[in-house]
Amino acid sequence: MNILEIIANKRDGLKLSKEEINYFIENYTNGKVTDYQAAALVMAIYINGMDYEETTNLTLAMANSGEVLDLSDLGLVVDKHSTGGIGDKITLILMPVIASIGIPAAKMSGRGLGFTGGTIDKLESIPGYDTGINIEKFRENVKKIGISLMGQTLDLAPADKKLYALRDTISCVDNIPLIASSIMSKKIAAGAEKIVLEVTVGSGAFMKTIEDARKLSETMISIGKLADKETICVLTNMNEPIGYSVGNSLEVKEAIEALNGNMQDDVKDIILELGSNMMKLAGKGDNDEDNKKIIMEKINSGEALNKFKELVQNQGGDVSYIDYPDKFEKAKYIMPVIAEKNAYVKGMDNEEIGYISCSLGAGRMRKEDTINNRVGITINKKIGDKVEKGEIIGYIHADDELKGALAIKKLLNCYTWSDEFVEKERTVIEIIK
Repeated sequence: MNILEIIANKRDGLKLSKEEINYFIENYTNGKVTDYQAAALVMAIYINGMDYEETTNLTLAMANSGEVLDLSDLGLVVDKHSTGGIGDKITLILMPVIASIGIPAAKMSGRGLGFTGGTIDKLESIPGYDTGINIEKFRENVKKIGISLMGQTLDLAPADKKLYALRDTISCVDNIPLIASSIMSKKIAAGAEKIVLEVTVGSGAFMKTIEDARKLSETMISIGKLADKETICVLTNMNEPIGYSVGNSLEVKEAIEALNGNMQDDVKDIILELGSNMMKLAGKGDNDEDNKKIIMEKINSGEALNKFKELVQNQGGDVSYIDYPDKFEKAKYIMPVIAEKNAYVKGMDNEEIGYISCSLGAGRMRKEDTINNRVGITINKKIGDKVEKGEIIGYIHADDELKGALAIKKLLNCYTWSDEFVEKERTVIEIIK
């Protein structure tokens, strides 16, 4: 067996065997297969596709290319993952809720790149919070208080890291078998026993259409079945930001507000749907309505907020910022965005909103870019809202006045308007099991 035969087989549309896939992943990880050979194979996969068995074998080969975490000593761990979006502070709210219910919340999260934000960047906007704890401390925290959120510090799925970087340079990112295997290899390597995936769809997501989101979901669920990891996918709307804030400390403040019981409707819908499905997989309740009532009880009683405080304190964070969110440092310039006419909001270019936030310093376009926790956007008007001329539809939070002024113009251009009434869009689109 050699890499040239494997490339030729996939080039000719043949199905790759488990042995061929394992050979490729092992030898690409150790450097014996070159980048240009891997690029040829990835392009052949991009053009000719993979069936569920091939995709599962690719997933498991990547998961086993580095460390594989065993979290079975912590209890039944149900992991949650989002395919990414704008204003996504769901993990910050949901995982303390899950922990307060008695489900181990042991989660490794990533940083933002491109137009999407990252949970780790948001947590690091809390002064002192340590996302780089070692695995022993991670386990100890979950055993002690039921929750730990950390960065991906272990050498998990190194083949995926190499392949993802390669795909980015040869325009092979948006391919369902490659996306599905990338996501699932990391989840399997991180020790998940059962998985709830939020698959975002719309202008601010990688999956722009419901059809593509369904295909991705069905692929990941099939991988989960073949890998003995029960998986549920929840399709959510990413045609507008989640909640009202985009930017790191701004989103942490909104998450604290939500844990105090004041949630935006779209945030609430996602928390309840994902949380209910996590409870089902953990054996904590089969009835959706009952599960959602329990989730709201944990929020309204303050138990979920207290769990968040425990998390922050346990990982070195300053809990006074959770008690008094106004302590978070504000941007130098908080600039209103003014509506120019009477109308209903018909649509939003959500991806561009993510890029505007990045341009202010809230995100990174390259891995080495530095994050500014203070800056970002707050959104007052979303799809279906009525707007009066002169009304404030949002705010730009900037440390540079010129960048802020440019961001105002760009944000106004993200909106499309209608003189007629516009219905609000559903937040939760579909559940796929």
